[in-house]
Amino acid sequence: MTAEPDGPEDRLRRFATIWSRAVFPVTSTSLTRLEFEVQLMPLARRLSDALLARTFEGAEGQAVGAALIDAHCTDPEALSRTLDCVDAYLVLYCGEDGPREALRTRSARLQHAMAAGFAQALRERTLAEQEAISRAALNARSLVAEALHASEARFRAVFEGAAIGIGIADLEGNILQVNGALLRMFGGSEQAMRGRRVQEWTHPDDAPQVWPLYEELVRGEREHYHVEKAFYRPDGTALWTNLTVSLLRDADGTPQYQLALMEDTTERRLLNLRLRYEATHDALTGLPNRTLFFERLEKALSAGAGQRFGLCYLDLDGFKTINDSLGHAAGDRLLVEVADRLQSCATASGEMVARLGGDEFVALTTGPDTEREVDELAGRIMNALVTPISIDGRDLTVRGSIGVVEGPAGERGPAEVLRSADITMYRAKSAGGNRFELADPEADARAITRHGLTTALPAALDRGEFFIEYQPLVHLGDGSVRGAEALVRWLHPQHGVLGPDQFIPLAEHTGLIVPLGRWVLEQSVRQARLWQDRHADAGSLRINVNLSPCQLTHPGLVQDTVDILERSGLHPDALCLEVTESALIGADDDLLKPLRRLAEMGVDIALDDFGTGYSNLANLRRLPVSVLKLDRSFTQSMQQFPADPVDLKIVEGIVTLAHSLDLAVTVEGVETGAQAEQLRILGCDTAQGWYYARPGPPDRLHDLALVDAIS
Repeated sequence: MTAEPDGPEDRLRRFATIWSRAVFPVTSTSLTRLEFEVQLMPLARRLSDALLARTFEGAEGQAVGAALIDAHCTDPEALSRTLDCVDAYLVLYCGEDGPREALRTRSARLQHAMAAGFAQALRERTLAEQEAISRAALNARSLVAEALHASEARFRAVFEGAAIGIGIADLEGNILQVNGALLRMFGGSEQAMRGRRVQEWTHPDDAPQVWPLYEELVRGEREHYHVEKAFYRPDGTALWTNLTVSLLRDADGTPQYQLALMEDTTERRLLNLRLRYEATHDALTGLPNRTLFFERLEKALSAGAGQRFGLCYLDLDGFKTINDSLGHAAGDRLLVEVADRLQSCATASGEMVARLGGDEFVALTTGPDTEREVDELAGRIMNALVTPISIDGRDLTVRGSIGVVEGPAGERGPAEVLRSADITMYRAKSAGGNRFELADPEADARAITRHGLTTALPAALDRGEFFIEYQPLVHLGDGSVRGAEALVRWLHPQHGVLGPDQFIPLAEHTGLIVPLGRWVLEQSVRQARLWQDRHADAGSLRINVNLSPCQLTHPGLVQDTVDILERSGLHPDALCLEVTESALIGADDDLLKPLRRLAEMGVDIALDDFGTGYSNLANLRRLPVSVLKLDRSFTQSMQQFPADPVDLKIVEGIVTLAHSLDLAVTVEGVETGAQAEQLRILGCDTAQGWYYARPGPPDRLHDLALVDAIS
């Protein structure tokens, strides 16, 4: 067994040796194999440096590819062997200790660059030869017409020794002469070639202008033309060429012959097709990728009248859990199996499946009747995911959420269609997943508005677009104003005034609720202090401020509250923090600890929306709350007389329980005098609602409190 090279230079020389042995047999050079290896050594060094460079330089790979042409490696087999050698050995011998996956990715990119440089250099060299031959052929036109001119030998040397195919035919299309390069390109004999006519060389892939140009040339109306054309070889395979046909005139200027120059571009075309395939298909699953999908979608959306499209946007449910638990290799195998199943769902004409990335796939169908077809396609996809997928001996159940968009062509662009499908897919996911939903323009508009509000939230707080309105809290016994609940609003530049239900969930989702809640608390506490300073005769007005579940878990809640109270000079017993019942269901001691510390300071804690969270009433004893805020759903029937006796019993029971635990009861949503009187009789302590006042600016509370104090 051969010992592994020791140092980087030895490894590099070993790589150059392997390379030279692979390529030398198909290289047209007078050098020996060892001399050829020395010639390849600088190119190997450039590849090694490009592989290990900090940033990728595609120009280095292109330069190495072009240098192969200079080294007379013009046979396409030389490029194929070079790419195989680089793919197999460059990282092995020149990768040092770098990350193998990243190095293989860079090696692949170097191969693409080398192929591009090789193709470009070969084309330039061939074109140079072609130009030289064309000049020689044009200079020799008069000599061909005279047939026995003294310089015919010179033209014959060019004709026979040229690297590109040359053929001469008369104006009727009968082939008169062909050179060796042309015979090798077609793989036939000279006798067989001479027995054919130009008009026989039609091909299904001929461009529409090919034969009209030919007719113009043989009629003497055109001197030459250049096209890309395919031919059939005798064995039935395709030969692709760059074809230039020129008209040869005699000494009197009369058209006499046609001269064809052919450059074989078959290998280059196959290479371009391979590169195009790699650029438009997903490397893992083999499905069309985002690039090809958008090309197809744009084409479908620009189709003529009467054409429609249907799009299914699929996202696997819980795929991240599979990656995290079983590893990315298992996740990749799962994606490959899913891709195969999806591919089997879209086999009809006008249907395609693509992978956009990650665990996101799309299926597209086109035609005049996609309203029915897209529903059937979505159903087939859901059915295809029912059967578990076996990965490493485990049967994994795959679920997916699909957003379906369907409509006529010509009305929307690709980005708008995909956005609608994405929004609809997330609507299906939020509804529990493992289902498909049809796009709804109104739901799309709401989602887009939510997204716009979410992105505008941080700047809105910085620009001071939020403000607070206050709704009075009234004592049911004597009708006096005891304080107010602070309710935040957003004065949006486009949408006007937005209530908390429109943006608080977004703020909680983004984490902005913590700074926003701190700002609301600070503004509200400062306002409560102003009330006390300006209306001392109105009594001690309290302020109620809502806390979101996110604020409860924030480590700075207690310290922020202490700092705000100290800066404003407001006594803690003038502040009440409202926490929803659902936020405290099953709360452990760690979550309750900051509330207990605040309660020990004198801050009241109110249990908001009581009665909607299905909490165990026995848990009230362990919660540091001093106020129950009864949800309005229990008191709505009291707006009319007589009230529902069942609701009366429920409220009476809650009030009795609360008072036995030394808790005050506040009722929300009081809208009529009859409702207020009934709640007073039942023993509720305070109330708020439109019967007393709607939320408004702080000055309105000043006035209400002052009037109450005077009366």
